[in-house]
Amino acid sequence: MKYLGCAIILFLCSVPAISDEGQHHEDLTPEQIGTVHFPISCAVSVQKPFERGVTLLHSFWYEEAQKEFEAIARQDPQCSMAYWGIAMSLWHQLWNHPNASTMKNANEVLSHAPKAKTPRERDYIEAIATFYADSDHLNYQQRASACSNAMERIYHKYPDDREAAAFYALSLLASEPDNDAGNVNRQKAAAVLEQLFAVEPDHPGVAHYLIHSYDKPELAHLGLPAARRYAQIAPAAPHALHMPSHIFARLGLWQDDIDSNLASIAATRKSAAMHLGGEGHQFHAIGFLVYAYLQLGRDADAKHVIEEVRSMPPMHDMYGTGYDPRISTLVDSESSYALERRQWSDAARLNPVEGAEAGEGAITYATRGIGAARSGDLGAARKDLAEIESIHNELSKQKGSSSRKFVDQCRRQVLAWIDHADGKDPEAITLLRDMANKESDGISDVGGEIPPNEMLGDLLLDMKRPQEALSAYEADLKLNPNRLNGLRGATQAAQLAGKTVEASQYRAELLKVCSGSQSERCQMEQSHSAPGQ
Repeated sequence: MKYLGCAIILFLCSVPAISDEGQHHEDLTPEQIGTVHFPISCAVSVQKPFERGVTLLHSFWYEEAQKEFEAIARQDPQCSMAYWGIAMSLWHQLWNHPNASTMKNANEVLSHAPKAKTPRERDYIEAIATFYADSDHLNYQQRASACSNAMERIYHKYPDDREAAAFYALSLLASEPDNDAGNVNRQKAAAVLEQLFAVEPDHPGVAHYLIHSYDKPELAHLGLPAARRYAQIAPAAPHALHMPSHIFARLGLWQDDIDSNLASIAATRKSAAMHLGGEGHQFHAIGFLVYAYLQLGRDADAKHVIEEVRSMPPMHDMYGTGYDPRISTLVDSESSYALERRQWSDAARLNPVEGAEAGEGAITYATRGIGAARSGDLGAARKDLAEIESIHNELSKQKGSSSRKFVDQCRRQVLAWIDHADGKDPEAITLLRDMANKESDGISDVGGEIPPNEMLGDLLLDMKRPQEALSAYEADLKLNPNRLNGLRGATQAAQLAGKTVEASQYRAELLKVCSGSQSERCQMEQSHSAPGQ
């Protein structure tokens, strides 16, 4: 056994690992990141570090979790669950699909894991191994579902193991099919988690995964208790501070959204100063922050944040791809800043962000094309449309590209406004109404585009069809409540349609959202003009 231990230590030294400079994750306390109870058969000295690693996993602090489990494996080479922890850290569930290099590393880690000392530990290791196994023949969905099925068996086999329940719920979310219109996996996960939440309100994974389970327009109100609780459970974990904003954004609670993301960004920068991993996490929170500022009419604050991101040095993402995470945030935020303010000439002049991937480039060209068409420069709009079509054609040649559908939506939006400018209103309405009818997820947590129903309302209002426009705005506000421009459009449409009660109601809601803002978008007088004019 002595020789096996030496071999494992040599293996760990050879596998690419996250820098452990400072090892400051050891300073994180249960009061900072939450608590879990996960007994293992390893050395007594690694029990608390192991539970700390699991706690970090539950808040998706993968970099620090991996360091923790690697340190445990070096300290106790016979601790098979340390290898389970490393493999779990390499799969960023709900964030991305592991690439070939990550799959290879995970399989190597698992192949060197010592034999599990208990049936329970063996079951855990075999469950994660099903995800990484046979990736040459099975796609992500098949492997994620196989892992979830294995976790379900563990959940039923060990009914007193609350970690099994939490990780089973996570596996349901990770294996959710793209076409799960009935939210089957989410509702199964939520049913498991709600039972846990009643008895373990301080468990970081339970609150976290409940938020993910309810991160849909029709379910978001159910996630508010977990959203209120999660940041209190793990106040040092940047993702724990950000994640509640998914629910806040869904419900149009913009100040809560802003507070959540300001706290997350501050925590990320503090942890980076302590040499803790995950500096790139802040950009997702920054995107939410800019979007929320714009919904309150705090345009100057949004602009300040965007300029700060522009001034930042290049950074590495959390997946080891070499892609700079600032880029996506700049693409979405700069597009949102132009589109939300309805500054069409500014939108038409928006410069592509250097280094942006193809799908992201389509966002910029769509913003430019819409801005040009609405400014009357159809020549420029058609050039932007051609750029989008070129991107779509290139993506069509790539097997399994997930961006093609989104890029086609960008194309349709620009074409609709070109058609409208060309007097082809029936064609324009058909393009946008088709998109609006298919919208189900809302975009209040994304930014970079105008929701289809709201854009349809803008088009119909521009065509002097206020009653139809009002219906479109109302449909959008059900998916994306308290959107400033949705409320503004609904107010104007109701006024023009002679719906004085509705106009007064929407105007009151708009003024409430805009309280304290000096933005022109918040100055709603009795108006007969369409949004953006």
